[in-house]
Amino acid sequence: MHEVGKYQMKKLFCAAALVGLSAGASAQTVNVICSVQAEWCNVISTVYARTTGVRINMALKGSGEALAQLIAEKDNPKTDVWFGGTGDPHLQAAEQGLTLEYKSPRVADLQDWAQRIAEENQYFQTPIYTGVLGFGYNTELLAKKKLPEPKCWRDLANPAYKDEIQMANPGSSGTAFNMVSTILQMMGEDEGFKFLAAMNKNVNQYTRSGSAGIRAAAKGETTIGITFLHDSVAQTVQGYPIKTVVPCEGTGYEIISSAIIKGGPNPEGARKWMDYVLSPAGQNVAVSVNKFQTPSNKNAEVHPMAPKASEVKLIKLDLDKYGSKQGRERLLSRWENEVFKAPK
Repeated sequence: MHEVGKYQMKKLFCAAALVGLSAGASAQTVNVICSVQAEWCNVISTVYARTTGVRINMALKGSGEALAQLIAEKDNPKTDVWFGGTGDPHLQAAEQGLTLEYKSPRVADLQDWAQRIAEENQYFQTPIYTGVLGFGYNTELLAKKKLPEPKCWRDLANPAYKDEIQMANPGSSGTAFNMVSTILQMMGEDEGFKFLAAMNKNVNQYTRSGSAGIRAAAKGETTIGITFLHDSVAQTVQGYPIKTVVPCEGTGYEIISSAIIKGGPNPEGARKWMDYVLSPAGQNVAVSVNKFQTPSNKNAEVHPMAPKASEVKLIKLDLDKYGSKQGRERLLSRWENEVFKAPK
């Protein structure tokens, strides 16, 4: 870990020790499904365990996979908390009785937008950060292949980008589901699916993880990766030749939340974990592992390289239409039949 990371980690251990989450030696394990990036999952579980004495059993899954597991475990829940995951699958989890209402005492310290969303969702989910959707491209590959610079969503259907794009599968990734629903809201459903089918001819792989495409672009394995801006910026900061693009038409955004699972084996441990991840100490873990999202706590640190949502043209996401179980299933069915199975 670089020196800044070491310094940040020391700060995290000291800060976490002050949040009042100490536990006895006999404390139970807290079982957490983690839907943020792997290094973030690993560090936050380590910091929490060292500062509280509570063991975290962490399973890394994308939003779609996490929801599928919770549905499968409904009659015998093995998970205490779902940490991360986009708003729409969290909404579906609440609709299906998989999560519990919990208003953490930390809610009062959150940004206004986070408090509003938590209240609108009756505290079945509470935001931990927000991020803006877009894409990034490898500048060296683009120049080498003499490809035009992509500036807009519609550019990605240009036949010049044949086999040059990677994005995640919306069935397993909240990032990709957000992208598909954003396109449909901006273009209308019929036109949106026509665009996605045209872009499909340029997609060389639908990955499991939402950030896998931009990581592949960073390594020169593909030219363009569709992702959230903070994941694209992260590759640039690491020294890769990645340029981050805010699509010219405007774009969508994600609200990433945490929720307690109904009937989980350790409800008290789940509440303490929730309080922690909504605290400055819990949210500062993101900066320690070079993440560039906008945290929900007013007092949490924001990385100086973090994209500013206030400077981006954002659409208003219709979660009632696309975030419900019925809406999601309908969208994914059309995507599977009209896009994924479309001839290349």
